Amino acid sequence: MDKPIENYWNLRLEAVKEALEKNNFEVHLAETPEDAKAVVMDTIIPKVTPKSLSWGGSMTAVAAGLYNPLLSLPGITAIDSMAKDIPPEEMIERRRQALLVDLFITGTNAITETGMLVNLDMIGNRVGAIAFGPKHVVVCVGRNKIVPDLDDAMYRINDYAAPVNSMRLDKKTPCVKTSICHDCSSPDRICNVWTITEKSFPKGRIKIVIVNQDMGF
Repeated sequence: MDKPIENYWNLRLEAVKEALEKNNFEVHLAETPEDAKAVVMDTIIPKVTPKSLSWGGSMTAVAAGLYNPLLSLPGITAIDSMAKDIPPEEMIERRRQALLVDLFITGTNAITETGMLVNLDMIGNRVGAIAFGPKHVVVCVGRNKIVPDLDDAMYRINDYAAPVNSMRLDKKTPCVKTSICHDCSSPDRICNVWTITEKSFPKGRIKIVIVNQDMGF
């Protein structure tokens, strides 16, 4: 067989797509980050016609080049809740306001092969928006976040995603020094709010764009 790795991922992503769709998620497959950007900008946004939008932390969405185009969409109010030049109080307030937008774009820490999203958040704005508030949610995710089941999802998040993200954010937590979760009580702890999204309600509210590449943590 030619290109066995490519064939493997094509088959696996189609299976995950089917499982997610059975759970009422809308699913788009993209071969590259550029394709994922096109899905969001050219397919999803024209379909849902949002008047307002915002986003949660997502290295995948940033890598896909979505950040600046979303800020400059004509006729749409963009709440930039991730800007680095605003005081903490303003950042929190923007994240509160972002829970009421028409379209919220974010990532996910893991997708199970049974079609669930699993996430762990520091503040709760990202998982809060996935659960309820924004009329539509777009989740951008790389294939590396697909895991067999819930136990594997939680293991992946605790023992890989959380330590790596703590390092990325320069947090003062034990895992930054050891790479291992210590279930700490640090003020900088980012592991505070777990969510398991078994189904999208209403049907199609959560739209998932899976990129056929390793992306994000």
